[in-house]
Amino acid sequence: MLQTVISKNNYQDSINLMLLTNKINDFDNVSSSQIMMGTDANKDILQNTDLLTDEAKEASPNDMMIVVDSEDENVMDDVLPAIDDFLNDLASEDSGETQNTTATTWDEAMEQLPDANVALFSIPGEYAAPEMEKALKNNLHVFSFTDNVPLEGEVRLKNLAHDKGLMMMGADCGTGIISSIPIAFTNVVSPGNIGIVGASGTGIQEVTTIIDRLGGGVVHAIGTGGRDLSEKVGATTMMDAIVGLENHEPTDVICIISKPPEKSVRDQVVQLLQSVSKPVVAIFLGEKPENHEGQVYLAHTLEETAKIAVDLANEETIKPNYMDTIEKPNVNVLPENQVVKGLYSGGTLANEAGMLISEALDLGGVVKEEGYILKAKGYDVIDLGDDIYTQGRPHPMIDPDVRIKKIQEYAQDPQTGVILLDVVLGYGAHEDMAGALIPAINEAQETAKADGRDLHFVATVCGTRQDPQDYDDSVKRLEEAGVFVKESNEKAVRFALQLKGITLTDEDKEVVPYKGETVDVPAVSDKIDELLNTKPSIINIGLQSFNQSITDFGGKSVQFNWRPRANGNKKMIRILDALEEYDDQIAEENQKVTDKIQNAQPFLVDVVTANTVIPEFNEQKTLLHAGPPIQYNEMTSPMQGSCVGAALYEGWADNEEDAIKLLESGEVRFIPCHQVQAVGPMGGITSGSMPVTVIQNRLTNNQAYCILNEGIGKVLRFGAYSQEVIDRLDWIRDTLGPTLSKALQTTKEGVNLSVLIARSITMGDEFHQRNIAASMNFLKEMAPLIVDLDIPQNEKQEVIQFLADTDQFFLNIMMATGKAIVDGARKDTKGTVVTTMTRNGRDFGVRIAQTKDEWHIAPVNTPKGLYFTGFSEEDGNPDFGDSSITETIGVGGMAMVAAPGVTRFVGAGGFQDALDVSNEMEKITLSHNPTFTIPTWDFKGTCLGIDIRKVVETGITPLINTGIASNEAGVGQVGAGTVRAPLGCFEKALEAYAKDFGIDVDE
Repeated sequence: MLQTVISKNNYQDSINLMLLTNKINDFDNVSSSQIMMGTDANKDILQNTDLLTDEAKEASPNDMMIVVDSEDENVMDDVLPAIDDFLNDLASEDSGETQNTTATTWDEAMEQLPDANVALFSIPGEYAAPEMEKALKNNLHVFSFTDNVPLEGEVRLKNLAHDKGLMMMGADCGTGIISSIPIAFTNVVSPGNIGIVGASGTGIQEVTTIIDRLGGGVVHAIGTGGRDLSEKVGATTMMDAIVGLENHEPTDVICIISKPPEKSVRDQVVQLLQSVSKPVVAIFLGEKPENHEGQVYLAHTLEETAKIAVDLANEETIKPNYMDTIEKPNVNVLPENQVVKGLYSGGTLANEAGMLISEALDLGGVVKEEGYILKAKGYDVIDLGDDIYTQGRPHPMIDPDVRIKKIQEYAQDPQTGVILLDVVLGYGAHEDMAGALIPAINEAQETAKADGRDLHFVATVCGTRQDPQDYDDSVKRLEEAGVFVKESNEKAVRFALQLKGITLTDEDKEVVPYKGETVDVPAVSDKIDELLNTKPSIINIGLQSFNQSITDFGGKSVQFNWRPRANGNKKMIRILDALEEYDDQIAEENQKVTDKIQNAQPFLVDVVTANTVIPEFNEQKTLLHAGPPIQYNEMTSPMQGSCVGAALYEGWADNEEDAIKLLESGEVRFIPCHQVQAVGPMGGITSGSMPVTVIQNRLTNNQAYCILNEGIGKVLRFGAYSQEVIDRLDWIRDTLGPTLSKALQTTKEGVNLSVLIARSITMGDEFHQRNIAASMNFLKEMAPLIVDLDIPQNEKQEVIQFLADTDQFFLNIMMATGKAIVDGARKDTKGTVVTTMTRNGRDFGVRIAQTKDEWHIAPVNTPKGLYFTGFSEEDGNPDFGDSSITETIGVGGMAMVAAPGVTRFVGAGGFQDALDVSNEMEKITLSHNPTFTIPTWDFKGTCLGIDIRKVVETGITPLINTGIASNEAGVGQVGAGTVRAPLGCFEKALEAYAKDFGIDVDE
């Protein structure tokens, strides 16, 4: 039985999740499990292991998928706490390691480490190329531990790096040393005068550790990635690194490590090597050179490579043969039917073993199929780091599980006489691989003994005495367990062959002249020269543990807690990347929009009946509604109820039944408020006879309108339409509206709303759920004016009392203010700033400056929050209303920190929650509005300019404070809470914006 939990927006490193999966798989009540991020590649893994559930299919790449196969229906009661404990422990360790030097964006990372010159990547390959391109464009060398980068992407990145004078190390660059700083999966090697360039894996580790144990030292080990010497890549990184080492004064010897390259590429590399001034030792693994050529000493094995390099570094004469005599085993030779099996965690070590065994037995050379390096006549050599073994699992250098299972499998096979192993030490590797393997080795020996046969284990420990693990102790414990331990992989293979009675030798080599042409060695770029002559400063993007070796040995690093942009939506990532080419232009256009928002001059100048300022009311029966366009039969129940109430109020029908028939007949036209410079709360229903505030934005000379707040109780905006509701609307039309209008006419310029808002935000309003300060400040402005009017005293009393009783009265004024501000801001401007957010109970719609009146819509969400007694979430109506115009200008939910008291009312908690919300909203806006400063936010201004690019990139959508209407017309408000704008409308807006730039969004 499959059980699934999706942990939303909880990005974790894949290696940590692999280790966590192993931990959960050890539970007695778990048959199998997978814990991984919701990327397409990971979903393919789940599909291939029959663990892909419907819930997992819907996960985003930033969601953590927890899929467990168990017969225990309560298994998650055990699994979920264990996952929490594991991740909390990681967080605690990481906090100690990184010492608060963490970043969540490139800008933050560059700001924290302004002298950064390297970006170290260990993120999923399917998202890596654009991020690496960004690093290169920021003039950072790239070290890509990340693999699975498409070949065409690697070619493009390496060409870009070369053109910029940088190095692109990788992809699939497992280990490196830069200025004696160990990087990624690497050993601690003594500093010295040998500079190495290699594919970067256990080949470099084997050579560098042998150099160290021979008393030599390495200054640089530059990884190129396994495909660098392919025909398509053309050895770009290797040749740039060779040029760098040639011009690096402390490097006396250049060492090249490579798997067999394309001949044309090999010729180019050798030509360059023959042209440098420094001695060179090179191994093209798989080749068996008969001689050295010119100044390039050609090695056959990794041990020979290390020995030649040390002799060259010590200016000693090169020997004709470096293959030592090794002692013969003091055991019986294995019978004919028993063979050697190699179980390697290191790919290059496996290749070397396969090569040597094949040469000794004439087995036809190495192969590359399903993880096998050699598979002939019973002789198997397996690279357990191959993709077939590591998909969804940790690398065997980290986790011994796969190798233990293979040991158990081969121990059962009567043909198995010898099992060859590598034990790789160093940063990133298992903390005690020898200790982890010994129980399996002992069990295998007992299995063979019970079957009446011998089973020998031969191992090499790849490491140094400075590594975090104890090299000598690892060797000692393996030997105590009956393992034959040799100083190198070559010696281990030769010893294993001697157990079969086969002695492997090598022919002497002499130096012969190089007959090819040489070239002029190019000058080294300034950036590569700087990299090779200083300690690196590294932005670490991915696995946090990679910081440790850097900082332990004097380098600097900052942790970039990366997660896929745009929730992993590759289309959106592609659009965001393409738009980066226009950053300066977009910034200039956005500045015009935000300047208009910041400098707006909104004044309340009048209250008039809607049909006097909105001519559409005078053409036919017309109602305005909240949100993007919608027809009566598509509206939710409370919005339909508001329409019924408006029809009764206007006298279009005498009763509810006739009003519904009228509205269903198509005789009434429905127009979005936003289409006619208006806004409306909740249902937003506005009819021609209703009074509206007139807000004039004197900066841009435009006006906006909103109906007056109805107060509390049964109200039209929540879908009520009883006689009580109609009577109040009549009073608002006949008394409240005219009184406010007359009062405003006695002023010279109306009410300066910027001043009133600025004052009220310092008093704890956020202008969506909390308007009490602004409503009182408004009353303070209006009461003296009303008192002086020549109208009946009872009307003055009624109006002033109504204003005093209506804490939310200013909300409608604020809505019209927001409308006036954004309509002015989007006049004659372009850019990515959101200029409208609204909802109609079905669709959430946004507009941006660039696309003017075009709606970008997605399905609305239902608010979450606190419900009044007797109601629950089941009673809540989907989100509706134009009041989210407040969030568009940076108040409301965007300014939650200004009104921490609101957080309790909407069910969000306390002050810290309010602060967290505003800090989060800050991430999706362009700047701050100094006109409206917030004391509880260290006097920062409200958020200014919601940027659709930031919304899409971060996956953070605006949070809106809102009342919750009943989903049944006439019931009214049933609670208050918050609701998130749906991401989809911002993605659609971004797509439309990109099309304006001629970007092919469907590429």
